[in-house]
Amino acid sequence: MKKSLVTIYDIANKTGYSATTVSKALNDYADVSEKAKKRILEAVEEMKYFPNSSARTLSTKKSWTIGVVFVESLGIGMKHPFFNEVIESFKQSVEVHEYDLLFVSRNLHNQKKSYLDHFRYRGVDGVVVVCSNTEDQQVKELMEDALPSVVIDLNSDTSSVVFSDNWAGSSLAVNHLYELGHRRIAHITGHRKTFAGQQRLKGFMESMNHLALDVPESYIVDGDYFSEEGGYRAMKELLSLPSNPTAIYAASDSMAIGAIECINDHGYSVPDDFSIIGFDDIALSKFVNPKLTTIKQHTDQIGQKAAELLLKQINGKQKSAEEVQIPVELVVRESCKAL
Repeated sequence: MKKSLVTIYDIANKTGYSATTVSKALNDYADVSEKAKKRILEAVEEMKYFPNSSARTLSTKKSWTIGVVFVESLGIGMKHPFFNEVIESFKQSVEVHEYDLLFVSRNLHNQKKSYLDHFRYRGVDGVVVVCSNTEDQQVKELMEDALPSVVIDLNSDTSSVVFSDNWAGSSLAVNHLYELGHRRIAHITGHRKTFAGQQRLKGFMESMNHLALDVPESYIVDGDYFSEEGGYRAMKELLSLPSNPTAIYAASDSMAIGAIECINDHGYSVPDDFSIIGFDDIALSKFVNPKLTTIKQHTDQIGQKAAELLLKQINGKQKSAEEVQIPVELVVRESCKAL
């Protein structure tokens, strides 16, 4: 005989509270006493009650779903080391509050739809956008809409945003190399269309100017979209100069790793011939040879803060445009040496 599902009426009979009070306790209403909540939640656990998702949606006026837009330019999707860690942290933070994540494409019923159209169709409660491209029109449309949203790794005055202190990270990198005696410092940039690339370049230039260090135009080399291949190509360009830099600050660990590979392939070594510093502190940076000195982004804090900002908007039923900048730190390993 099939066992019937436990309902809130069964919980009410078990605890002596009304079905309305049980429902309020399950949805964490403030007008239910802690004693009542405790008793009801104990009964829920004991009786193995699972709320019906459709009923829960009707009673709370929420879908309990958060949409995810994930836009990265390398074409590697969730394999992207930085974004992967951030999304995992965000996921863990919203799961505690019983939200599910919905990843979408722009295809809906075999028709091209905008992200915003897709999320409206799905009825999500809010959206997290993980994107680095400042010119993505679909993302701009989302950021400007009334739907609660939080954007990671971009800046905006129409949506809540969370990003690392890219400028300060560049300053830490330049000052570390300066303290080691380096004066000829080159920069492998991230793509100029990306917010992080722009900010890290700005931080580099202003820090170099502050230290009264010359920056030849040839010392600023485009590493494309933060890839190992981009770092390799950029380093090859730097090696062809008549006057080589002694140190290179790459705007990502992946580019720094590509630069190290290029240096090795051309018969030089790190840090004996060139000092290299990266940005991100991806897992691989501890295992390359030599271990990479880098600027650490706190991906756990970025994901947690993004979740906090989005849930605040969803629960308050009001979109907000808050900006949170997460501090970074210098991690010294083996890829830089004193002159």
